[in-house]
Amino acid sequence: MIVASGAARRGLRGERVRSFLGELKRRNVYRAGAAYAVVGWLVVQIATQVLPLFDVSPLALRVIVLVIVAGFPIVLTLSWVYEVTPEGIVRTGNVEPSESITHETGRRLNVVIIGVLAITVLFLVAQRYLFPQRAAAPNAAAVADKSIAVLPFENLSEDKTNAFFAQGIQDEILTRLAKIGALKVISRTSTQHYASSPDDLPEIARQLGVANILEGSVQKAGDAVHINVQLIRAATDEHLWAEVYNRKLNDIFSVEGEVAGAIADALNAKLSGAEKAAVTDKPTQNIAALEAYMRGRALDDSGYGYAVARKQADAYEEAVRLDPAFASAWAQLSMLSGYLYFNGVDPARFTAESIKRATDMAVQLAPELPETQMAQGSYQYRVLRDYDGAAKALEAAVKERPNNKFALQVLGLVERRQGHWDRALVHLEQAASLDPRNAGLMVVIGGETYLNLRRYDDARQWLDRALALEPHDVMAKFYKANSYMVEGRLDAAEQTLGPVSMADIDPTLGLAHVTLRVLQRRDDDAIAEAKALLARPDDALEGWRTRIAVLLGLAERRAGRADASRQTFAEAAAHVESLKDHVDDTLVPIDLAFAYAGAGRNADARKQAARAVELYSNDAIFRPWAEQTQIQVAAMTGDRDSGIPGIELLLKEPGGVTPAALRLDPSWDAFRGDPRFEKLAAADTLSRPPAAPQ
Repeated sequence: MIVASGAARRGLRGERVRSFLGELKRRNVYRAGAAYAVVGWLVVQIATQVLPLFDVSPLALRVIVLVIVAGFPIVLTLSWVYEVTPEGIVRTGNVEPSESITHETGRRLNVVIIGVLAITVLFLVAQRYLFPQRAAAPNAAAVADKSIAVLPFENLSEDKTNAFFAQGIQDEILTRLAKIGALKVISRTSTQHYASSPDDLPEIARQLGVANILEGSVQKAGDAVHINVQLIRAATDEHLWAEVYNRKLNDIFSVEGEVAGAIADALNAKLSGAEKAAVTDKPTQNIAALEAYMRGRALDDSGYGYAVARKQADAYEEAVRLDPAFASAWAQLSMLSGYLYFNGVDPARFTAESIKRATDMAVQLAPELPETQMAQGSYQYRVLRDYDGAAKALEAAVKERPNNKFALQVLGLVERRQGHWDRALVHLEQAASLDPRNAGLMVVIGGETYLNLRRYDDARQWLDRALALEPHDVMAKFYKANSYMVEGRLDAAEQTLGPVSMADIDPTLGLAHVTLRVLQRRDDDAIAEAKALLARPDDALEGWRTRIAVLLGLAERRAGRADASRQTFAEAAAHVESLKDHVDDTLVPIDLAFAYAGAGRNADARKQAARAVELYSNDAIFRPWAEQTQIQVAAMTGDRDSGIPGIELLLKEPGGVTPAALRLDPSWDAFRGDPRFEKLAAADTLSRPPAAPQ
């Protein structure tokens, strides 16, 4: 009897549940909830895509999401309590079953759900294929709590020539902070653009992608130094830590170490034993050597170029003369000298031997110092061209100093030479995240990396960012114009370069102008502009003399001045014959082969072209150029048939020739009329290999 009563009760409860669920269905509660969920999700997706374009804060986006979520139970409740009728919205209990139109309302809700789902699918397809997400700019990335930018320290000294000393203190503190792996530290190249104590700290922090700002001032009088520093949480203007130091010059390194340690404590960044030692290191006890070193580091603020690099090399040479045991100064001297050597600047001064000596001294004095590892990597890269060895040294430096922008950047440069383009982009863009206002680094990424990969839109995006920071940046303009030239868009290249006076134009931009004139077949203009540039002394042409002379010879030959062309090529060859095995970024071994061919020295041209291919055999950037020149030289000296397969390969290789170049560049004139060549020149799709994975 009891069992029967329990079964009856369970059956009654089941019937009530089924009745309730049926009523939910009849009142369209399910459909109303589904429709609301789909519409709400679509609204959130659109809001997160559109509102940031109008600088709407993340808080507003979170409020929108919370409001939509909170509305869900309200919609369910309203759909249960109320019903839509021809007379309007009334309580469900007041509607007679025979007058209910919930079935028709349900069909309408189905249409709404299907329609919104269709819109959602279209939105996702458009987002995926029509508007692909680009890599976020550094200042758009999520801001880490343990991130910091050190603004320029204010110079309060009565002697304003001590400004370099304030810069040096700022730089040393920044350098020591960068030795702490738990911190993200922005490079001084980016922070130098701001005032010492600006009013708009939240905006500066947003631009730099950091949560914290360090401000400071330095006052130096004789050998006494007064330093005031304060750490600020940018979003709230909260002062996390501040201190005042009064020290003598010979104790300055202890201040810098104490500041770095205190900041690490304030940001809860734990230091390893090695990091503690690195932060408190005293690289020299010689005050005069320290000041010379600081002058060199302060010149980082003077812009990017050979003149500045020469002055920095002077300062580091003085530092090591005053203190031959100053390992960091030897390392900096090695890297600066290697950069100038690699670009053919003052070859009598910046020699392979002098760079080796500076590198060896740094290794002898402090082999485990990351700056020494960077100097080793730079020497192996720029002098020995041992890219595998360079990568190994630089990887060790990056492991020790993950915040070191220079180590990441040079590692990326080496990886490009190895042909590891994807890895190179990762490290170069990591460097850019630590130096988000460094126009020169943006040029490296856009003009020297994406451009070689034929990803022209990406290249110009980075170059435009560089020009937004430095509107007159020579290399950014040069590479942007070149990006249009290799596509055959000569009008866009002309607009990028703009009108200039060849009398005072930068030689790199002058080279771009002459190149454009040659591609435009405006031979008389090319001749005039090239001769104006070549009238300058060698040291004013920044290594471009042979390249300009080759362009002049081409223009003269096309203009019907055969004798003048041969003479130009002969003089160009004679000028650089002693450098035929010197490999650097001026491409002398490659241009020399072309000059020999233009001068009619066919055997020498072929031999030198083969030698250039050998010299650049392990260089993924310039090997295609050497192979291209070997094909051109063979055709100019009577053999064009053997080069056609090589042209097809170069069309597909990063850094290789493009169909537009085949059509426009007169250095390919020996192939004109060959149907195989003309077919390749017309095949624009070959010039765009698949984009590298993001």
